[in-house]
Amino acid sequence: MKSRIGAVALAATVVAAGNAFAAEVVRHKIPNSNFPIARAVEVPADKTTVYLSGAVPSVIDEKADKATVAAYGDTKAQTESVLKSIDKTLNELGLKMGDVIKMTVFLVGDPGKGGKMDFAGFMEGYTQFFGTEAQPNLPTRSVVEVAGLASPGFLVEIEVTAVRP
Repeated sequence: MKSRIGAVALAATVVAAGNAFAAEVVRHKIPNSNFPIARAVEVPADKTTVYLSGAVPSVIDEKADKATVAAYGDTKAQTESVLKSIDKTLNELGLKMGDVIKMTVFLVGDPGKGGKMDFAGFMEGYTQFFGTEAQPNLPTRSVVEVAGLASPGFLVEIEVTAVRP
């Protein structure tokens, strides 16, 4: 009986030590830059990745035509709305924004900006969620301008990949 208890205790110690020494996600900063994205992210083989579908903004003006930008707001407002939605989804899955390792952003040219994408407006919304003192973990990220999204009123769609800690 003693040997069985000893074996169980030893096995528990090995498992605990293995978990304590498990490799962590490594985020590589961009050299000589404070731009709020990671240059690269390394994910150990023992981690679970979670892929979220693209999220789009919520209506902020119920009186506006849903096929217009007025219904969803400018790029900054839409970015905030989308990132709040992503945060909610992550929380429902037991994750948080700090677990995001990859982000792909699709921006439509803003009619109010002469049809050009509003990267500055996007960054104003983005930096409320990433690179803050409360949430310093930065994802890798791509931002691309697209001709359009599912609704003519959408200026922003974002998809993310997260790693379960």
